[in-house]
Amino acid sequence: MSGNGPGAERAATIAVLVENEAGVLARVIGLFSGRGYNIDSLTVAPVDEEGRLSRITIVTSGTEMVIEQIKAQLDRLVPVHKVSDLTMEGPYLSRELALIKVIGRGENRMEALRLADAFRARVVDATPESAVFEMTGAAEKIDAFIALMRPLGLAEVCRTGALAIARGVRTL
Repeated sequence: MSGNGPGAERAATIAVLVENEAGVLARVIGLFSGRGYNIDSLTVAPVDEEGRLSRITIVTSGTEMVIEQIKAQLDRLVPVHKVSDLTMEGPYLSRELALIKVIGRGENRMEALRLADAFRARVVDATPESAVFEMTGAAEKIDAFIALMRPLGLAEVCRTGALAIARGVRTL
């Protein structure tokens, strides 16, 4: 579905602050898989000095009702401290890291290097036949770069998934 009606789907970037303990990620994933919700992207890492807390960033989509159910169910999980729907709570920044391998020689290689420069992608490995580019930015920017690399010898892509944080003084 698309549009703005009550049944319209929307993307949601949800940040979840949890206890950093064994099994928490499995419970979060189980919540999604058990109810048939899709995860477009998921990242997790410790976020405090003691390593007690982790931040899980989930990108998903669904109707407003489904997104509200996801947030409510996440909030009920025992080790969860806070759930924030960054897409609805104000401006936020979202970035992703990607490693993109292109295999090619001659003009295709030169064009890949020119485009990488234009997109501010760094060459992190190079051989006479290949190059691996490191790129950070919005998912749309990375998608555009990958699309341009396809005809030039795109061989492999590895992406982190979205990391997101509220802009300004607002915190999770």
